[in-house]
Amino acid sequence: MSSIKGVFSAAATPVNAHLTPDHGALVAHSRQLLADGLHGVALLGSTGEANSFSTAERMAMLEAMVKAGIPADALLPGTGLCALPETIALTRHALSLGVTKVVMLPPFYYKGVSDQGLLDAYSHVLDSIADDRLQVILYHIPPISQIPLSHDLIGRLIEKYPGTIAGVKDSGGALDNMVAMVKRFPTLSVLAGADPLLLPLLQQGGAGCITATSNLAGKQLRTVFDKFADPSATAEIDAAQKRIVALREASNSFPQIPTIKAMVAHRYKQPHWVNTRPPLVRLTDEQIGKLGPILDKVDTDFPA
Repeated sequence: MSSIKGVFSAAATPVNAHLTPDHGALVAHSRQLLADGLHGVALLGSTGEANSFSTAERMAMLEAMVKAGIPADALLPGTGLCALPETIALTRHALSLGVTKVVMLPPFYYKGVSDQGLLDAYSHVLDSIADDRLQVILYHIPPISQIPLSHDLIGRLIEKYPGTIAGVKDSGGALDNMVAMVKRFPTLSVLAGADPLLLPLLQQGGAGCITATSNLAGKQLRTVFDKFADPSATAEIDAAQKRIVALREASNSFPQIPTIKAMVAHRYKQPHWVNTRPPLVRLTDEQIGKLGPILDKVDTDFPA
């Protein structure tokens, strides 16, 4: 079995008024996520606006995290880009810092590509890197990438790179697809991309999650992960799950990524967290004003 198990945060990326990454705020947020009980920080994914940052910016953010003392084995940066040389460069850079686990999107610009084309792309990256330390979490997010990862493709990759293909983050939203992978690929860590699906996936043998609402609900997700199979913890699990679902629903009140960032701003009382890099647009003051009471109601109805 893969060693990648647990609850990981699809961490938001703070940017300052000039739209450059705020390394200090990113480090502080990551420390808080780990203090919440999360097993690791999956920075520079979809919630982290990864594809709005340059390769150099992404490298600098990862360097800042490691330099600040965030454990390398708790970091799962996204390294998949459309240009294979950039995917290789980001992944090699992570390894140079001692970061061995990465989340890797397929090349996603061209649509309707074949499994063979995706196999060739991943193979070129992994053959070029050729580092036994590397553990790759494949990233299945067809609602955004429009490039689904078929089970046949995943099986071929596991067969070709059995020590390297360690997991899949499934952000397709279909529990049945995740459960099917759990049953078909016993060595693969299947990680839910939606917070409410952590519990049912764990009950079917899944490995955990990498999710956006973990920016707010890390303690509750860890409770679910630790106690889902304990019959004596049913009430505690139910309370945690209700708060997770409520926060996830709150994050969908407005466009999700700007809303997650506004929720983090609300959590820390740090207004600059609402900033996004274009083309995403930060919530308006009116939307932020409406979000506050929604979050207050979550706290009242489902206390942390």
